[in-house]
Parts: sequence; structure tokens; C-alpha cells
Amino acid sequence: MSRIVALETSDIRFPTSLSLDGSDAMNPDPDYSAAYVIVRTDAADGLEGHAFVFTIGRGNDVQVAGIDALAGHLVGRELEPLLDDMGGAFRELIGDSQLRWLGPEKGVMHMAIGAVINALWDLKAKRAGLPLWQLLSRMSPEEIVDLVDFRYLSNVLTREDALGILRAGVAGRSEREAQLLATGYPGYTTSPGWLGYSDEKLERLAREAMAQGFGQIKLKVGADLDDDIRRFRKAREVCGPDFPIAIDANQRWEVSEAIAWVNALAEFHPAWIEEPTSPDDVLGHAEIARGVAPIRVATGEHAQNRMIFKQLLQADAIQVMQIDAVRVAGVNENIANLLLAAKFGVPVCPHAGGVGLCEAVQHLSMFDFIAISGTREGRMIEYVDHLHEHFVTPTEIRDGAYTAPTAPGNGMEMKAASRAEFAWTGEHRGAGAHV
Repeated sequence: MSRIVALETSDIRFPTSLSLDGSDAMNPDPDYSAAYVIVRTDAADGLEGHAFVFTIGRGNDVQVAGIDALAGHLVGRELEPLLDDMGGAFRELIGDSQLRWLGPEKGVMHMAIGAVINALWDLKAKRAGLPLWQLLSRMSPEEIVDLVDFRYLSNVLTREDALGILRAGVAGRSEREAQLLATGYPGYTTSPGWLGYSDEKLERLAREAMAQGFGQIKLKVGADLDDDIRRFRKAREVCGPDFPIAIDANQRWEVSEAIAWVNALAEFHPAWIEEPTSPDDVLGHAEIARGVAPIRVATGEHAQNRMIFKQLLQADAIQVMQIDAVRVAGVNENIANLLLAAKFGVPVCPHAGGVGLCEAVQHLSMFDFIAISGTREGRMIEYVDHLHEHFVTPTEIRDGAYTAPTAPGNGMEMKAASRAEFAWTGEHRGAGAHV
């Protein structure tokens, strides 16, 4: 048996505010950051588990402190029993009664738990010699449902429901895995659409996105309606009348404002409106969905737990589910979210705008295709062309699609040199950030 000897954390921040990469109506000067964790063991194989929580600068130290608070649950523990029962490990961490009081199951501590769970999955996948998507998709339906906490879900999704979904997808798994390895998973890009970019940069990057084979682009909106109309018109001139262009307000609007604003942009045929209002306002999203139909509503990157997703689906408040690899409590909770989406027949198009999120969330979509939904139709993963060079196994895009990773692990391991170079020491780097 081997033991966990350390839960090592670090505060890593990239000065993306200098170029306005990631800028939107609510976050004008983000510095893409990672509250980073490494699970170290005394095992002879020398393998480590890596993961992080994504933030955009100030407060990253608070998130690091949240991860540090979990060390007592893991350091000194035997590793193999934890990896052999990842469902049990998940339930133990989210069930800590004192830490739970800080949520429950939301906020800084819930995301910190997600980082630790994701790091354990990274270690488990590395020990199996498989990428995470392949490790998960080769599990039996019974093994998969054992990972899920069905508490608070059973009025719409029971263990038996989940088993039915997963058993229906067993046939054809090997064929879908071969398809994935051959052609990848569809992507779309937000890179042209950051709100701080000039019209010229938007037009250039939109042309490049189409030339690279992406099937959709996304524009940030919500600061000024006249600007949004002008920018959307320019994007349409570049992309043509039928190319899918989504819009994202990043929680900017009141409900009535969202309905009026989106309808003012309806002439440009948005593929969806993303995060039109507060991520906690389930009934507000439902009202918006009714008010802007047939334009679809998409949200989820800030949905704090599986219960919010359940309610969004129950209320027909979203027509596109957007999971995030690090917002909820890691792989286990996102499997619950994928099963909920399958139960309601709603496509999942994950959020991946941020450092390392493309590397992380691709594994969940690929697992979903093979073991749960069985389809890539109407589904795509967001792609942002920033900071991939800092990862040991960076995302690869070919003809607008994510190439299925083959390296063992969850893809979240950052290069040691990058971790050292961008470790936060309190110095001012970004324009308007870190103060």
C-alpha cells in the first residue's frame, strides 16, 4: 500500500488582462488564474495527481486556502482504498459536516473539493495508463452509477434511471470510441468575440475560425446594445447568413432587459444566448427562454451544483447545458449532470473559456459520447486559443474538432516551469488586476 504524503497547492496567475483576452461585459480585465493542487504519494511509481480551480485573478489565494483546508482528509491516508472507491471518496468530502456549513455544496469549498477529486481521478487514470475519458467510458454501468450521489436528485433521476441510460449505451461503445479517435469531438471558438477586441480583430479572428473548420463562433455581448448590433453585423458579414454565431452576456442583465436585448439582436439569428442573467435565477432563465424563443438559452458554467442543473432542466429554462470541469465538485458531480441532461434530452456544450479548461472538460464530453448520450449531434466543446502551451498534454484541434487525447491522466497537469514562472508573489502584473 502507498500513502498520500502531501496536498501541495500553489497560486498561479497569468496576466491576460494586458491583452484583454477573456474580457466580457462583467469581467473587463481578467487574469486567467489557477488555484493548483498536486496529490503526492510515497508510491514507487512516482505518479502524482494534478488539478486546479479556475479563477480570474483576485481571490485566487482564497481558493488555494480552500484546497489547503482539505489536507486533513487525505494526507497520511492509504491511496489505493480511495482510488478503488471514488464514489465513497466523493461522498466523504462533500459530507464533511463542518465544511458543508460553508455551502452547503456550493462556493469556494465545493470547488476546492472538486479540485481534490479531479486530482485523484488524474492519479487513478495515470495508474491505469489511460486518458480519463477512456477510463470512465470503459467502466460498467454499475461502476459508473456508484460514483454518483443521487441525494436531492431522486425526484427526477434515480439510480435505476441512470442504470437504464447507461445500459442502453453499452452497445456500440467500442465503435464510438473508434469514431472519436478517428475524427475527434466538434468544437466551437470564442476567441474572436472578446468584448475588448477591436472590430478589425473580431473580423480577422472570425475568418480564421472558419478557415480552421470550427462550426460556430461566439460573441460577448451586454455592455452596449448599439455596439453589440454593430459587432454582430460585422460578424455576419464575415461569416455569412447561415453560420452559427452564439452570444454570451455573462450574467449581465435583469430578466426583462435580457428579453428586450436578445430580441433586438434576433435579426442576426443567434445560435443561443448564454448566461443572460444570474446563474442562480432558475425561474428567471425560464422566463427568458419563453421570451426569446426560438432562440435557445444556454447556461451552466456558474451552476454551483447538480441541484441547480436539475431545476434548470425541470423548468425548461435551458435548451443547452453548459457544464464546467472545475465549477462543481469534480468528475463525480459532472457525471450526475451529464445523466440529468440525458434524462431530459438536452445537449451538453461545455464551457471551456479559461486556462486549462479545454484540456479538462474534453474528457467529460468524450465520456458522455461513448457511455451516456451516444451522440455528438448538436454538441460541441468551447475552445479558446489561450495558454495551452503551459500544459504537459495541451489540447489539439484538427479541422475544428478536439483530437481525442491518448496520454494518461485528466489533462490538467501544468508544466513545472510554467507553474514556477507564473506563481503569484503579490506583484502587480496585469492592467487593473492584482491590487
